[in-house]
Amino acid sequence: MKWMKFRIKTVVEAEDIIISELYDRGLEGAQIEDKVPLTPLEKEQMFVDILPESGEDDGTAFLSFFVEEKEDGRLDLLGDETDRESILARIEEALADVRLFMEIGEGTVTVSETEDIDWINNWKQYFHQFYIDDLLVIPSWEEVKEADRDKKILHIDPGTAFGTGMHETTRLCIGQIKKFVTPQTELLDVGTGSGILSIIALMYGARHAVGTDLDPCAVEAVAQNKEANGIPAGDFELLIGNIITEKEVQDKVGYECYDIVAANILADVLVPLTPVIAPCLKPGGIYITSGIIEGKEELVVRACEKAGLTVLAVDALGEWRSVTAQKKETR
Repeated sequence: MKWMKFRIKTVVEAEDIIISELYDRGLEGAQIEDKVPLTPLEKEQMFVDILPESGEDDGTAFLSFFVEEKEDGRLDLLGDETDRESILARIEEALADVRLFMEIGEGTVTVSETEDIDWINNWKQYFHQFYIDDLLVIPSWEEVKEADRDKKILHIDPGTAFGTGMHETTRLCIGQIKKFVTPQTELLDVGTGSGILSIIALMYGARHAVGTDLDPCAVEAVAQNKEANGIPAGDFELLIGNIITEKEVQDKVGYECYDIVAANILADVLVPLTPVIAPCLKPGGIYITSGIIEGKEELVVRACEKAGLTVLAVDALGEWRSVTAQKKETR
């Protein structure tokens, strides 16, 4: 499938107005490129794994709109067939209207063709193999170098998954898992996504892992990453459902079954999750949380203490925090 890409060079202040004007003219789904730093809330919500260096914000913005191109060369704009010149005329008209009351910068428009494969693969230029301590993380499209073949290697295809291990929140979890994992470890991975935490725990010696996730897409992602890393099917099981609200999921997960529970989510989710997780831990079990933006770690600390857990550590990496707690031993 081919697409015609209309790319407008403007300024950050005009982004929303131009998008609104073009929306009214049938152009939807703008792709925004600018150098405005992400806010803490945006980082918390996005869990950005693969983010190229954008440089200093100079106020410039690019807005791209994509219109499907039919086999006969006509363009499909929300079900109406049109042509390149007509769409360009709509864009120029919108820009002229916005110019009447605000600065829009250059306001130039460039047109190019693209295909689905570009959208799927272009981001791969930003993701290459890297190390997390002694663990080599390598994407499916790169070869293992001869010198690295004797190293511990995690094969991951982030194109089918939810995380790569590059993000600080994942690194914080991995560090704590490696610290506490043993050959007897039963691990629960809440919000497993790609399955990366469970797979790494098994690589470092855990006996068995159970993952839960809300998104059915995790099924295929976990299956592919298990196969890529040679994880036997029975060593890592996946449950789809909401462990916070669904008693059926809680019962399937089980109670006092786990030596380690890992949850790399968000502070606002970890707070209601923690009292549900405490009964899942064995006495002495370890609860590893991450996905906590700086300033919200105290919310998770209080949730752990309220659930009867003892906080062992609050670790930091960049703007992110991890809280590790332990269930009290029975006497």
